[in-house]
Amino acid sequence: MFGNYLIGLREGLEAGLIVCILIAYLVKTGRQDRLVPVWLGVALAVTLSLGFGAALQFGSSTLTFQTQEALGGILSILSVGLVTWMVFWMRRTARHLKSDLQGKLDAALAMGTGALVLTAFIAVGREGLETSLFIWTAVQATGDGIRPLIGALLGLLTSVVLVRLFYRGALKINLAAFFTWTGAMLIVVAAGVLAYGFHDLQEAGFLPGLHTLAFDIGDTVPADSWYGTLLKGLFNFQPDPTVLQVVVWGLYLVPTMVFFLAPQRRGTPADSPARSTTAG
Repeated sequence: MFGNYLIGLREGLEAGLIVCILIAYLVKTGRQDRLVPVWLGVALAVTLSLGFGAALQFGSSTLTFQTQEALGGILSILSVGLVTWMVFWMRRTARHLKSDLQGKLDAALAMGTGALVLTAFIAVGREGLETSLFIWTAVQATGDGIRPLIGALLGLLTSVVLVRLFYRGALKINLAAFFTWTGAMLIVVAAGVLAYGFHDLQEAGFLPGLHTLAFDIGDTVPADSWYGTLLKGLFNFQPDPTVLQVVVWGLYLVPTMVFFLAPQRRGTPADSPARSTTAG
C-alpha cells in the first residue's frame, strides 16, 4: 500500500504540476479562453490511463496461468524501466520544467486548438500510463487487488491537495529535495517489483532456477503474518526468494541508487531546487 501511495503521490504531483503550470500561464497571459482545450487533453489522458489499467486487469484474467505469469513478468520489468527513467528524468529536468512547458505551450497556441489538446494529453498521459502499469504490476505481485488501489488513490488525492495549494501560493516546498527522496524510495520499491517480475518469468518456464532458493526464512517471517504482509506491501519482500531474484534485486538496487544519489555536476539542471516550477 505504501509503495502504491508513493507512486500515486509522485506521479500525481508531476502531472498536477504540469497542468498547474499550463493553466497559470494561460491565465497570466490573458488566454483563459484556451483553458477548455487543456482540460480536454487532461480528460482524454485520464480516460486513456483508466482504460489501459482496465485492459491489463480484465485482459489478463482470460489468459492461461503460464501466459499470465509471462505477461506479468514482462510488464513488471517494463514498469521498473519506466519508473527508473521517470525518477532520473525529474531529478535532471525539475529546474527547467516550467520554462520548457511554457515554450511548448506557446508553440501549441500558435498551431491551434488541436495542438493545445495534444500538448496537455501527452504531458499528463505519460504519467497516467506509467501509474496504471506500475499499480497493475503491484497488484499482481501482492495478490491483493484492494490495498494497492487504495494506496494509489490516497496518493493521487494527496497530490491534488498539494497542487491546489501550490497554485494558490499557500505552499512552498523544495521540489528538488522532494523528488530526490521519493525517487530513492521508489527505487527500493522498484527493486522488489523487478525481482518479482523475474520470479514470474521463472514460474512461466521462461527462466530456470525456480526451485533454487537463496534462503528460506518462512518460519521466522511467515508470509501471512502482519509483519510479513507489511514487508511484502512495502518492498515486495518474499521469505523464500530464488537465487535469481536476489541477484537481480542487488544488481538493480545498488548501482541505480548509487547513480541516483551521486552529487550532480555543477551546472546541471538539478543543481538548484525546482521552486520555479510552482505556479504561483
